[in-house]
Amino acid sequence: MRDTEVIAPPETTPRPPAAATYQKRTLWVLVIMQVIGAIGVGVAPSIGVLLAGEVTNNEGLAGLARTASTLGAAVLGLPLGALAARHGRRVALSTGWWAAAAGGAMLVAAAQWDLLVPLFVGLLLIGAGSAVALQARFAATDLAGPEQKARSLALVVWVGTLGMVLGPNLGAPGEIISASTGLTVYASAFAIAAVCMAIAGAVVFFLLRPDPLQLLQQEAGVATQQDTAAAGSGGARRKLALMVGEIRENRQARFAVLAILTAQAVMVAVMTMTPVHIVHQGDSVTVVGITISLHIAGMYAFAPVVGFVADRYGHRVTIVAGLGIFLASLVIGVVAPGSTGWLIVSLILLGVGWSFVNVAGSALFSLVVSEDTRASSQGAVDAAANLCGAAAALAAGPLLVLTSFSLLSMLSIVVLVPLAVFTASARLGGWHGEVRDV
Repeated sequence: MRDTEVIAPPETTPRPPAAATYQKRTLWVLVIMQVIGAIGVGVAPSIGVLLAGEVTNNEGLAGLARTASTLGAAVLGLPLGALAARHGRRVALSTGWWAAAAGGAMLVAAAQWDLLVPLFVGLLLIGAGSAVALQARFAATDLAGPEQKARSLALVVWVGTLGMVLGPNLGAPGEIISASTGLTVYASAFAIAAVCMAIAGAVVFFLLRPDPLQLLQQEAGVATQQDTAAAGSGGARRKLALMVGEIRENRQARFAVLAILTAQAVMVAVMTMTPVHIVHQGDSVTVVGITISLHIAGMYAFAPVVGFVADRYGHRVTIVAGLGIFLASLVIGVVAPGSTGWLIVSLILLGVGWSFVNVAGSALFSLVVSEDTRASSQGAVDAAANLCGAAAALAAGPLLVLTSFSLLSMLSIVVLVPLAVFTASARLGGWHGEVRDV
């Protein structure tokens, strides 16, 4: 019989007495924020990619649009996590949304006058919206009990469906605004996105009270804002050392991180270049918008089901299911890249596979990470995930130009192999208050 790796769960600290009272309020605020803000975030994967191709006049560089926004999410994810650790979720989330709104405003100018520098700076800043949307799912777990973490996380992921589906289709209302203002369609779409993200920042800044992370820290006896500030640079170095040490020593945390990074890299690489591939085949921008919307629906619409499965049957089982769905999606991309109908099916499955792996991995990480590095570690993981996504998008553009969509899908299957091997060999069970030998 194999040895069981025992890792003490962070839930050994009693749940804060006020947690149950404020958890529902926290979820409601995060839900409202996520729906509104996600409309702005959803514009980058489709309209942002097309705008980059138009401004640069080089379709091979179109993937840089997604790279820029994903890189922005990566670069800003870590400081936003540190900001949350020091000042709470409310300040971090609102700051991120307002930075993204500023990026959206820059993209209005970039789209209107074909400005290259504002294009990429704006996309970099709009990536803060993605970082905030990711951080929000962790905020939903701060006050949740161990048996409810995956479902709370999944709820916040799920409600982003509406905004993320509407975002890629802002070209339609953009045409209406364009007719009355003289702005281009793309500029009008980014103007709508900027307003939505600014409102999302205001919602969380004024309504997320009390701050869930600060309440958790206070009840658990973790360092307060004053303690962290007094620690200075030495405290920052200690936090970084604790984060690295935890990943190195905590097998469950490593498993969760590998799942999150793999899901992000595979999803971004294929999704980024699908609009370019579809346009190459002669389909319209409308078809691109519908395809990306259905893909995003696949990413978010089934999140409550995924959360239930993770809480009920375990995170590892959920990740195994996600790997199977990923494989089905990529096989379609390999064998039927010329069929728009099958590409749409492939993109939907790509989104569903991402949902299973990402939700389960994120919930597991939130459950096993220690309280004193919670916010910083979560920010670091999101930053790493977005860096993987940025690298994948950067590589996917030239790869598609030089080879084919089939080869891109095939290489994405190869990227799944390390996670599949780790999942098959991991001595990890579903987390239900104990670590089980599987």
